[in-house]
Amino acid sequence: MLDLLKERGFEVRFESHAAAILERHFPQALTDIQQALADVQIPITEIIASGGGEHPATQRLRHALKELGWSKYHYEIKKTINGVPRESVSHEVDHRKVFEGNFEGNKEVALEIEWNNKDPFFDRDLENFKRLHGEGAISVGVIVTRGSALHNSMRDFVSRFAEEYNIRSFEDLLATADLEPTRRQRKAVNKKVEGGKKSFGAAWTEVFVSDKYGEATTHWRKLMDRVTRGVGNPCPLLLIGLPPGVVTFNRAAVAAAGTIEAAEEEV
Repeated sequence: MLDLLKERGFEVRFESHAAAILERHFPQALTDIQQALADVQIPITEIIASGGGEHPATQRLRHALKELGWSKYHYEIKKTINGVPRESVSHEVDHRKVFEGNFEGNKEVALEIEWNNKDPFFDRDLENFKRLHGEGAISVGVIVTRGSALHNSMRDFVSRFAEEYNIRSFEDLLATADLEPTRRQRKAVNKKVEGGKKSFGAAWTEVFVSDKYGEATTHWRKLMDRVTRGVGNPCPLLLIGLPPGVVTFNRAAVAAAGTIEAAEEEV
């Protein structure tokens, strides 16, 4: 299952019989997920770029899933006693799809993408899946995040960006990646540069990666920490970690990504 993703370095883990459930009842879900993820590319400039809102790579992946029928869904679970409403709980998932099949039980699979949020978002997603599974709303929950090798490669990627794009000052960052560090970040970089201790590129790389892609963000190890503790259990889970190979320094890929984003904005 998901052999193409595994060949390309994706980390894949099944929990609570998810493999058997997906293979037997939801083979199309596996096909969809592999199709959406197999050709994911994230230009290095998107790794660097600032700006609020959702990361462009996440936007493109969401668009690919939506094209395959995986859309945002709002669940509302109501309970009554003798006809009197006593409880109403709502749960929202970013991607959910209903599948056809000659089997009893729920036919829905839910999916969340956690590219670079604060790591407590994993608790939210896993507990959400647990409740929805317990209420019979979903059969499997899926989480896509940065894989361990990708997370560990971030400093090397950013350092390579600084070298290849000849980043020697804050002005270079603004001109190349539209990135304007905060006052605190500037102070931290300048402190590392003072006295010739580090080059600007090396100092900025350390500060940037620590701030934006640090250990307290969503990545494979943080997800595994929670799964090992039983968070989300007993909901069947498919967990996928993006590999270093999704990051590209190809300038053509950067331009193509921009074209895709522009087209999505027009829709």
